[in-house]
Amino acid sequence: MAKQNVVKNEGDERLESIESTLSNAELFVEKNQKAIVIVLSVVIVAVLAFFGVKKFYLEPREENAQKAIYHAEQYFENDNFTSALNGDGNYLGFVDVINEFGGTKTANLAKYYAGICYLNTGDFNNAINYLKDFNGKDVMLTSLALGAMGDANMELGNVAEAAKCYESAALKSANGFTSPMYLLRAGMAYEMAGNYQKAVDAYKKIKADYPTSNEGFSIEKYIARAQSEMK
Repeated sequence: MAKQNVVKNEGDERLESIESTLSNAELFVEKNQKAIVIVLSVVIVAVLAFFGVKKFYLEPREENAQKAIYHAEQYFENDNFTSALNGDGNYLGFVDVINEFGGTKTANLAKYYAGICYLNTGDFNNAINYLKDFNGKDVMLTSLALGAMGDANMELGNVAEAAKCYESAALKSANGFTSPMYLLRAGMAYEMAGNYQKAVDAYKKIKADYPTSNEGFSIEKYIARAQSEMK
């Protein structure tokens, strides 16, 4: 009987505690009702504004950018890099798309295209600048951008920086096609920079990871050459 009373008292205490908590909560709400309403209103407005901006500004802007870049891409595919960059008087070029639609995914992609165009037209500094600004989500495209930066740096005589770019390009998207190609370029650039150990490391990675690639079949002579320079 005493045990039942203890259980009952404990249950009553819990109930009183819950009721007290609810009362305190109600009291808090009553005292701060105005502030709570303001906060909730701000949150609701912010959410609606976000979706409104996305729906009525960002999405249409992205669609317009995609339409604007179309002709520049056509010029690019036909190796008309000057018109691809600057437009033809009727349609926008990549630089125009970047300037007019900044912040869109399409404008970001246009930076990659612009960098490649500048590389092909011999403006290597601009090539590097645009490729650096490109923020790729696709690892393969990012790898190609790094490789192109390596090419531009080589043209400018920045062989040590070129080697780093090539090595990064090889590691960014590990595959049997571009990775051994960029590792070979990295090794040769390291040799030109006098860093023969790094060159040997690059060549040996081809031998270990890509032995059946085109570069892998003849990699022994590169390793031997770089090792001989180290002695």
